[in-house]
Amino acid sequence: MFKKLNHEEHLKKYPFYKELGIDLEDYGKIDRKIEKDIYSNVDQDNKIPFPVELDDLTRLHFLIISRKVTTILEFGVGKSTLVFNDALKRNKQKHEKYIKDNLRRANLFECHSVENNSEWLEEVKKEFGDLEHINLHYSPLEVSTFNSRVCTFYTDMPNISPDLIYLDAPDQFSANGNIRGISTAHSDRMPMSGDILAFEHFLTPGTLIVVDGRTANARFLKANFQRNWSHHHSVEHDQHFFELREQPLGQHNLHQIEYCLGKDWIESL
Repeated sequence: MFKKLNHEEHLKKYPFYKELGIDLEDYGKIDRKIEKDIYSNVDQDNKIPFPVELDDLTRLHFLIISRKVTTILEFGVGKSTLVFNDALKRNKQKHEKYIKDNLRRANLFECHSVENNSEWLEEVKKEFGDLEHINLHYSPLEVSTFNSRVCTFYTDMPNISPDLIYLDAPDQFSANGNIRGISTAHSDRMPMSGDILAFEHFLTPGTLIVVDGRTANARFLKANFQRNWSHHHSVEHDQHFFELREQPLGQHNLHQIEYCLGKDWIESL
């Protein structure tokens, strides 16, 4: 998936990092992995934003450009939201005419970002301003079950058909309620989003899911998916990748795959 990615060359061609206020000379090695404090992800009182991880953001930007992504569903608003806006802007400039004339896709070049923290959402709106390709959605979060397994669900999801899903939220302490006293709100527990499982049957072949960290959640998804997903766990990058590898649903889906992913993708099934 990243064989053709050269971090330095990609950032020269697509300098999205400037919108993040990053000085490459100060940042250091672009593809280095930043090590966080042992409790950085499990402190419910922590209000300090995570540092920018340029290696992750560059890979995300590369995926959107190389796969000609048209519609993104993002769980959790943050620096990645700015990156998605930039990548979709470039895809629109290059591919809009062909896609409008030849493919059946709604919500063209839109990222729909779901966030359950209303205070954080307002801060992001102030910091980012209006982003042309971003739609922000506030949604409360509830503890619920999927197949009798405790997990969390957002209560109000955007009704879209994404070709890329980025799972980087929610945190484990934000969900309301519990199931027989069980919830994710414990420092030895972990986030456990079940949202994608609820609409898996609507997703089209070729859809890509990127799970940032959250290995337990990725394993929960893998154990409960019912369709033919390929799965790759990049231990080095602490990310999971799921791709829906099935025969096209029909001519419209076939044309999208051929244009966005290439005919070799179909032949590799």
